[in-house]
Amino acid sequence: MQLHLDDVALFIRIAELGTLSAAARERDVPVSQVTRTLTRLEAAASVRLLHRSTHGLSLTDEGDTFLAYGRRLLETTTELTSELTGKISGPSGWVRISVSPLMAGHVIAPSLNRLYDQYPALHIDINADDRMADMARDGIDIAIRTGTPASETLVARQIGDYSRSVYASPAYLARWGTPQHPDDLQQHRLLANSASPQLNHWPLTATTTRRGVEEFRAEGHTRTDNSAVMMALVLHGAGIARLHDLIARPLVRSGQLVPLLQAHFISPPVPIYAVMLKERHRLPKIRACIDFWAAWLAEMDSGAGHAVAA
Repeated sequence: MQLHLDDVALFIRIAELGTLSAAARERDVPVSQVTRTLTRLEAAASVRLLHRSTHGLSLTDEGDTFLAYGRRLLETTTELTSELTGKISGPSGWVRISVSPLMAGHVIAPSLNRLYDQYPALHIDINADDRMADMARDGIDIAIRTGTPASETLVARQIGDYSRSVYASPAYLARWGTPQHPDDLQQHRLLANSASPQLNHWPLTATTTRRGVEEFRAEGHTRTDNSAVMMALVLHGAGIARLHDLIARPLVRSGQLVPLLQAHFISPPVPIYAVMLKERHRLPKIRACIDFWAAWLAEMDSGAGHAVAA
């Protein structure tokens, strides 16, 4: 078979996106051009790769096989190119990351100047969303998330951890007073997460637990599904919330937040992972970013700096 790598790459995106029109929009080309590429590939392979119907596209058995080998072909080519160019000029090119809006604003954004100083040929494309992206469909190189990925197509590396504690702003406490015990929180304005209700269950220490109740449930005077909005609500005095210590600590040092009831709530560490597709995790530009952010998170955790105003 006489195959063009760009044709193979386009077929992979058609399979991942599910429609010819989506692949055409991504490449900013007419659908007819994508159709011609697919026809050329099928002619070169002498088999039909996709079933086309009014319900959409689906891979044939041969198409499924072609997709697997095509990904391996592009992976090998990309690794070879990255290794050769990396040895000459260091890691280079675009790296698309998926990260929560809170982490994007308080961890990734402050880190970029140093990252670019260290690797001037790198470029970062940030997809900020609290929900886990479809890495293949969305073209994500690195997803920075908590929780171990279940898919066999993904590789995860722990790059840090974080805990959660209860915080409020000085303005809120000046207006509503400072709670001295979890029971006092019933009289306060609490902020709750509407997307992840389990985050509204705040675990109590053994000494605070009474009558078999091991957690405080924050019903929420105000709710949001966005971690960055939650932080903004706390900073603007809208209520009390349980926040990432990693991000809150610099704001405590700058006087923007006050920790509350630390003796009454448990703050077990939760791992932070860099999640990658198997076929991309060895690329020099991916490894460089992950090593860098692992060191950056360790520096943040040690209290070495990176305070960021909201």
